[in-house]
Amino acid sequence: MGGADTLIDLVTSENPDAREGFAMLFSDQAFPGATIHMEWRRPELSGNTYWCEQFQMEGWLCPALLTYFRDPPTQIYVKVQPLA
Repeated sequence: MGGADTLIDLVTSENPDAREGFAMLFSDQAFPGATIHMEWRRPELSGNTYWCEQFQMEGWLCPALLTYFRDPPTQIYVKVQPLA
């Protein structure tokens, strides 16, 4: 199991300029252009664990997730794009 850093490394691996910055859009609802889908699995420590089918791995998201959502969403959709 990895954390958000591992998931970010994987999702930005095809963007050679990712070290210069990128934009990450995420929602608990599917949206056009979303390329990553994660499903909630369980609470763990002070955060939550999600399964990402695309990478065949679990990833732990820290409590900062609740800065964006009232409760941990059952689904998270993500799109990563280069900065304009």
